[in-house]
Amino acid sequence: MAITLRSSREIGLLRKAGAVVAEVLSKLQEAVRPGISTAELNTLAEEITDCHGATALFKGVRNPYTPTPFPGVICASINEQVVHGIPSTAVRLREGDIFSVDYGAKLSGYCGDAAVTVAVGKVTAERQKVIDVTRRLLEIAVEQCAPGVRWSEVAGAMERCARDAGFSVVKDFVGHGIGTEMHEDPKLPNFVSKELLRNDIVLKPGMVLAVEPMVNIGGSAVKTLDDGWTVVTKDRRCSAHFEHTIAVVQSGCEVLTD
Repeated sequence: MAITLRSSREIGLLRKAGAVVAEVLSKLQEAVRPGISTAELNTLAEEITDCHGATALFKGVRNPYTPTPFPGVICASINEQVVHGIPSTAVRLREGDIFSVDYGAKLSGYCGDAAVTVAVGKVTAERQKVIDVTRRLLEIAVEQCAPGVRWSEVAGAMERCARDAGFSVVKDFVGHGIGTEMHEDPKLPNFVSKELLRNDIVLKPGMVLAVEPMVNIGGSAVKTLDDGWTVVTKDRRCSAHFEHTIAVVQSGCEVLTD
């Protein structure tokens, strides 16, 4: 792994990108309501991005599963959709849905990335619980990230929180370093594996991490739909997703997308 330690100047620039991300996600949460289309939310995100002179990170990204680049500014995932849902005029939020929105931006050469899951109107107790528990996993990471801490300690605490609630952590998608590129070293699983224990990461000041737990109500298994992008739970039970860009500093850590 080639983990880049960022200077205080660079963290300042990352903080500015993170502020754009935070504003977009705040405005999107305010706009979420039954009947709104995910395309309308995507347009709102694009307008705010352009207003700041930033670049949307996700639009145009390619993957090996499809020749079609990702068309959206946001990933708009509903209920059993875990991540990478494509915004569409044909898809409207409904009362009782849970809606996960992932968004990233680059400003002055530096990136920010975050995600949140919100309830659309009144949702079932189980759906609200998976939102609350997934948010708690991210809070645990923020509380524990500090110089000298091993990532396996953080990941273990996150995984235990999900398991104690009766839920499963998604293992096919993990967090990552972030800086001048959206995805940098290290990879940050939200669970403990033999591979992580063999190659554990000791947190150091200057590390900037995109921590993003994804938690399923049912099993951890996921699959990608025929569009080549949308990832869903195999058992079609709901999933939630939260993310922040976090800088490790001498005193602990700083959330750059709050």
